[in-house]
Amino acid sequence: MDQQPDTPGLAPAPTSREIFMGFLGLGLTSFGGALPLARRTIVERHRWLTGAEFTDLLGLCQFLPGGNVINLSVALGMRFRGLRGALAGILGLIAGPSLVVIALGVLYEHTQDDPRIKHLFAGLAAAAAGLLIAMAVKILLPLRHDPRAAAIAALGFVSIALLRFPLLPTMLVLTPLSIAVAAQVAKAEAARPAQQDEASR
Repeated sequence: MDQQPDTPGLAPAPTSREIFMGFLGLGLTSFGGALPLARRTIVERHRWLTGAEFTDLLGLCQFLPGGNVINLSVALGMRFRGLRGALAGILGLIAGPSLVVIALGVLYEHTQDDPRIKHLFAGLAAAAAGLLIAMAVKILLPLRHDPRAAAIAALGFVSIALLRFPLLPTMLVLTPLSIAVAAQVAKAEAARPAQQDEASR
């Protein structure tokens, strides 16, 4: 079933071809990993999701096995166009980079001992790190209005980055906690109109 966006400012639900072309462009332009540019492509350029929706979907994709961006392409395609959209998303994401990697692999085999090539890869690694930091900041921005969600994100950072806890046990603890917090927030928002009506009487 095709889903139409119900949030003002979002573009119409993308077709399978638009999903394929969007992820094809993402795969061809995202050096150092597609995740840093995924938010810009999906939220800012094509306006398929809001920032909060992207954060929620990415959180789900991180919990699932496999690459985050691959999961994201499948989940977004499935959301808008079902199985056809999921196939369009993942094929678009991997088609271009697969051909580029094969070509670069052949080239690198003949130039890997060149010092200039080594410096090039070092520079690319630094640029990729910068892109990851920029993406992390943008993903955190929607959480600034929800202290409880920000606290869960901070717990995840401390547990994995600082305390070096394994990812799976950390996610198994934080996921139910975040679901409980989201349910409380939704319940409070649902009760707010009734309280306002009662106060206005």
